Amino acid sequence: MRFASLGSGSRGNATLVETASTLVMVDCGFSCRETERRMARLGRSPDELSALLVTHEHGDHIRGVPVLARKYGLPVWSTNGTGLLLQEEVLPALHRFDAHAGMAFGDLEIHPYTVPHDAREPCQFVFSDGTLRLGVLTDTGRITAHICEALDRCDALLLECNHDPVMLAQGPYSSHLKARVGGPLGHLSNAQAAELLGRIDTTRLQHVVAAHLSDKNNHPELARDALAAALDCEPEWIAIAGQETGLDWRTLS
Repeated sequence: MRFASLGSGSRGNATLVETASTLVMVDCGFSCRETERRMARLGRSPDELSALLVTHEHGDHIRGVPVLARKYGLPVWSTNGTGLLLQEEVLPALHRFDAHAGMAFGDLEIHPYTVPHDAREPCQFVFSDGTLRLGVLTDTGRITAHICEALDRCDALLLECNHDPVMLAQGPYSSHLKARVGGPLGHLSNAQAAELLGRIDTTRLQHVVAAHLSDKNNHPELARDALAAALDCEPEWIAIAGQETGLDWRTLS
């Protein structure tokens, strides 16, 4: 099993997860043309996708979903709450899943889990090929016991490090937006992401990727230092999923 990011941040998000016979995309916040370009950079095309999974309805996660799904005839999967908004779009097929139950596409097992975020019914995912586990967590305002249980003993983590609290407080956002981003239904800070690592079993981790970094309220070095301190590893071992560069394929073995 392997994974890659087309790009991660407030201007667009999309993640690929691949096993021997299955390829899925988590969210699509880029235009169809940009998604095609970024997938080609990773050696893949949208017509290879088995499904498009949606975490929640914010534009940086679903902006490109309708056009991509229509052009390539892709089934779109979401929670019931998110689906109430997606059903307003013209889609080839919209399926709902229970955020507390597992599902499978080919040889890929998918385990959704709920997160606290200011959306209708947001969720994130843990992926497995039956042996290895990849945990994806972005767009959550706080760490819960449910999140810790979901991400315990993963072999790889794609983990939100949205902001540094000092940079957020001193940054250009309005007071309202600062409160939203830093609040319990907003986004994880570097310190909160590090806290998560301290609350779960990380002994199996092969890859840790910092994701959804703010380009105004964070620096990659700050995210790396926070996660490296929690894991007692070198900062260079922590990868970054960038807004423009994304993340090249990472393989779990």
